[in-house]
Amino acid sequence: MPAHGINGISVALGVLLVQLVGGLLGGHAAALVASGGAIFASLADTPNPPRRTLRRVATAAIVGFVATVLVTALRSHELALGGLITLIAFVSSLMLAWGVRAGPISFVPILAIVFTMAAPPLQGWQSQAAHAGWTALGGCLYLVWSVLSSRLLQPRYRALALAAALEATAALLRSRAALLLQDRMRPEGAPPLQDWMDRQVSLDERLQAARDLLFEAAHRTGAKAADVPRGIAVLLLAIDLRDTLLGSELDLDLLGHDAPAERLRGQLAATIDTTAAALDRMALALQLGLPGDAPSSRHQPALADAVEAFGANPSRSALATALLDRSRHIADDLARMQAALAGIELPRPLGADELRFFVSPEGWPLAALRPHLRLGSPIFRHALRSAVALGTAYFLALALPWASHPHWLVLSVGVVLRGNLDQTLSRRDARVAGTVLGCLLVLVFAQVHSPLLSSLVFLVAAGTSHAFVNVRYLVTATAATVMALVQAHLADPAGGFGVGERLADTVLGALLAWGFSYVLPAWERRGVGRLVERVQRSLRTLVQEALRWPEPGARDVALRLARREVYEAIGGIAASAQRTRAEPQRVQVPLYAMATLLTQCHVLLAQLAAVRTMLTRRADRLDREASEHALREAAAEIDAVLAAIGDAQRPPEAGPPRLPPQSTGDLRLPPLGHNEPLLPWLQRRLGLAVLGARRVAAAAAAVAQARRQG
Repeated sequence: MPAHGINGISVALGVLLVQLVGGLLGGHAAALVASGGAIFASLADTPNPPRRTLRRVATAAIVGFVATVLVTALRSHELALGGLITLIAFVSSLMLAWGVRAGPISFVPILAIVFTMAAPPLQGWQSQAAHAGWTALGGCLYLVWSVLSSRLLQPRYRALALAAALEATAALLRSRAALLLQDRMRPEGAPPLQDWMDRQVSLDERLQAARDLLFEAAHRTGAKAADVPRGIAVLLLAIDLRDTLLGSELDLDLLGHDAPAERLRGQLAATIDTTAAALDRMALALQLGLPGDAPSSRHQPALADAVEAFGANPSRSALATALLDRSRHIADDLARMQAALAGIELPRPLGADELRFFVSPEGWPLAALRPHLRLGSPIFRHALRSAVALGTAYFLALALPWASHPHWLVLSVGVVLRGNLDQTLSRRDARVAGTVLGCLLVLVFAQVHSPLLSSLVFLVAAGTSHAFVNVRYLVTATAATVMALVQAHLADPAGGFGVGERLADTVLGALLAWGFSYVLPAWERRGVGRLVERVQRSLRTLVQEALRWPEPGARDVALRLARREVYEAIGGIAASAQRTRAEPQRVQVPLYAMATLLTQCHVLLAQLAAVRTMLTRRADRLDREASEHALREAAAEIDAVLAAIGDAQRPPEAGPPRLPPQSTGDLRLPPLGHNEPLLPWLQRRLGLAVLGARRVAAAAAAVAQARRQG
């Protein structure tokens, strides 16, 4: 079972525990209110280390409690309650300034509005105080449960996160193999295949999830954490494997397209596919708790035979030999990963304190809010948009012919309206479809008049909606519809299930959210400049770290941090390119410009990865003094080119910026043999890296110009 499935079951069991305790202490009504407090807290309960689970679940429980108390106090004052809903919508959306970690918690106040208004109105301060007390008890009980279950499930979460990272790495390898078999004769600067970029983004997400779970546990010792050193070693090697793969894709266009070249490409693709299959077996071993494969041999006879076919041509033979070496590097990385998984060899290039630099930030510093307290901030604009939309939804619901559940319309708008049009449209369609499916399911089991069945369905729906929220939102929308209808029925059985009203509110709410997404929009072109600047800064830092002679035994934490920042910056460009496709044509940033920038960034990354591989694996065949001089000169030239990106984004004097002509053919392939010096190869690779930097700068200028013209 995947981690999100286990997490969903844990959430359902925690809510059940709270219901049982509440029922024993205060009866059915108390159990229902306490389960609401538990569900508020459970939104932040995701696969995380126990310390993070404690902080996030506690924050969610407090936020839900405060929102519940405020809504309960103003329940009988429609105008004041509408103002409170508007304020809650603004504050909860502004919480997104803290990043992805605040996403689940930002929805807690909206859910608190729905759950509180689903119950019959409370009369007197004593009833309101009791309601608040049961809500707080539910949140506290669930907090204890979440921390205990997190501690218990940590080994499983770590294994599954590492397995997911290995599966994503295998998928990236297969995507690369597919590219090798396609026609390489395409115009220079053409965008990479969408599948390749999707795999890159997916790998980044899964690598970070594995980092957060494994690196946080690096300081732990004992039997319960025996898997941690092994998992950390495998994860670090998997990250290195992506760099090795990047470098292996270079110079393939120089092979030609005759029979020997196609044979070599086919063998390279087969080797990469074999590596991907081995990674999948490692992931399966982690999922099932089985021993992994023995370290594989780096001997590749079929590939070596394909290289021998180029013996008559010295230049092509040198290239084929270099490609064979790169393929062996991939095999070496795989063998090291297999050895680490088996516990035979556990390399630790970074210490526990250094590993924490790679963990996602935690906490709620107020300083994170300051950059967003201005109208130009996309988060601030979304907060204003959400406040107006949810306030409008509430007052509109009061004026509708059906007004028994005005909070349902608020919920529909709050769920569908996202920070950008692409996500809003996706949520709109999934929400409507999920509501229809959920209503049909409720109509089916409503034929059985059983409070016990209703409670069971409520628990299953709560766990399911939680498990799939970031995996398949259609399932979450269906389960959430069932949960909301059943919760309203349990709170007020005489009111029925209200299926017809639910459907009408969902459709109307989806339309409202869609309409309000055009209010104070934050189109992607407004933020493209910042994304390009981040790419520029991260690349400059990586160049300085990558083009440096490696000292034996020295930690490479700075290089790894710079590399991760580049991947995140490039991922921001890719995400922006995906989102802008849903925007109106007149405001879109042309996809060709974004795709070209992504392509050139990956080419430069590949050149740097190839240089780094040469320095770390073949330093004994390089003259250090001459090599360091070449590295310094190339680093200075690349830095100057990248530093000028800001100037290149100014309007040009005449005509659009163009990519520099491809000149790899001018850099002849040096001879490659066991006794040949590698300095000419290093110099050639550095020259190509300089060319790559120039092309990145030209592509960035093209993006800036396309944004202005749009």
